Amino acid sequence: MITKDVIVLGAGMVGIGTAAHLVSRGASVALVDRGAPAGETSFGNAGLIQAEAVVPYTFPHSARVIFGVLAGTRNDARVDLTALPSHARRWFAFFRNGTPSAIRRTTDAMVPLIKAALPEHKSLAEHAGVSHLLRPGGYLRIFRDPADLDGASAEAEKVAQEFDIPTERLSAAELAEAEPHLTTDLVGAIHYLEPHSVPDPADLGEAYAAHVTAAGGTLLQGDARTLTRTGERWTVTTAEGPFSAKDVVIALGPWSADLLAAHGIKVPLFVKRGYHTHRQAAGNAVLNHLVVDEGNGIVLAPQRRGIRITTGAEFTHRDAPSGSAQLSAAMPVAEGLFPLDNTPATPPWRGARPCLPDLLPMIGPVDGAPGLWANFGHQHLGFTLGPATGRLLAEAMTGGTPFTSLSPYAVNRFAR
Repeated sequence: MITKDVIVLGAGMVGIGTAAHLVSRGASVALVDRGAPAGETSFGNAGLIQAEAVVPYTFPHSARVIFGVLAGTRNDARVDLTALPSHARRWFAFFRNGTPSAIRRTTDAMVPLIKAALPEHKSLAEHAGVSHLLRPGGYLRIFRDPADLDGASAEAEKVAQEFDIPTERLSAAELAEAEPHLTTDLVGAIHYLEPHSVPDPADLGEAYAAHVTAAGGTLLQGDARTLTRTGERWTVTTAEGPFSAKDVVIALGPWSADLLAAHGIKVPLFVKRGYHTHRQAAGNAVLNHLVVDEGNGIVLAPQRRGIRITTGAEFTHRDAPSGSAQLSAAMPVAEGLFPLDNTPATPPWRGARPCLPDLLPMIGPVDGAPGLWANFGHQHLGFTLGPATGRLLAEAMTGGTPFTSLSPYAVNRFAR
C-alpha cells in the first residue's frame, strides 16, 4: 500500500489544476485517471480561456426558442425527448435558473472565479514552461442581422462596464479587415479582447500534467469506482497497486455524481453534450481568431489539428449513442462562413459538459464523508476554470485562506 496526502480522481483540466496547486503547497499527490490526461471533456472544447464569461449560459425563456429546441429546428441546443422522463427535474431546475434574479446570483458567484482564471493559467503555463501555448487576441462573436448586433452590443457594453471586461464593436469593414476570409454577409462583430486561446486543449492539459509529475506528483491509471474507505483513509486501486490517502478530490466531471451516489450522496448533476470535428482551411485561407456564431450554434477555432468546428448543447443521457444532427447542420454553415477543405481532418468527437441547475461548480468538502472533497460541475468552463478552482480548493484543503468564499459552491447547497 502506497500512501499519499491526497488522491485526485480525474485528470481533466480541473483535476490537473487541483493537483498542481496541492503539490505547490507541499502535499504529496496521486493524480488518477482511467485514461490519458485531458483525454475526455478537456480534450474536446474550443480551446478558449474565457476571461469574460461572468454571465452564465442559461436556457432562454423565449417561447420561440423553447419551441424551436423541442421541435429540433434549432442547432444551438437540442433536446432528446426520450431522455425527458429521467432528466425532467434537473432540466426544469436549470430552466428556472434562467430568470434575471437567478442569473444575477450566479453571475456574482462567477466573477471571482473568472477573474482568477486567466492569471492562474498564465502562472501554471509559466511554471510548466509552455507559456507559448497561450495565445492572446480574444475572440469574435459574429452577426448577420443589424438588430441582433445592436442588441448584443448594448448588453455586452453593460456587462463590460460593470465587470471591467474589455470589448470593442467591429463594423462589417473592420471585421473584414480582421478576418478577410470570412463570408461577406456579416454585418459586424463583438471582439472580446482579453480571452486567450490555445492551439490544442489536450496539449496544454498534458503539459500541465507533466509539470505536476515534475514537481513531485504521481500520475497513475486507475478506476475511481474502486474507491473505498477504511477507518480514516480512502483507498483506490491503480495499475501500480493500491494507493491510500486521508483526503480524496472528486474531479471526474460528468462521472462525478456516479461516484458520489456509490457512497450515498446524491447531487443533481446533468450533462450538456457537444461535438466537434476538424477541417483544413482551403487554399490560402487563414482564420486569425476563434469565431463564435451563436445564431447557428457553432464555433470555428483555428487549432493544431485544423479548424475545429464545435456544436451547441445536446440535452440527453450522458452515455446515449452519438447523434449526427448537430454536426450535420453545422457543417454547411461553417463551409459558408469560411473556406474549408472538403475532407474531414479528424473523425467526429463527442463529449459531455458536467452541469448543475444553478450553473455553478461544486467546490469544497462533501458533507457526511470526511476527507472527501468536490471540484466538478463547471459546465462550459472546466477548461477555463480548472487552475482557478484548483487553487481555491487547494487553499481550503491545506489550511490557507481561500481567495473567495466557498459558500456559493457548497456541495450541500441543493439539499439546503
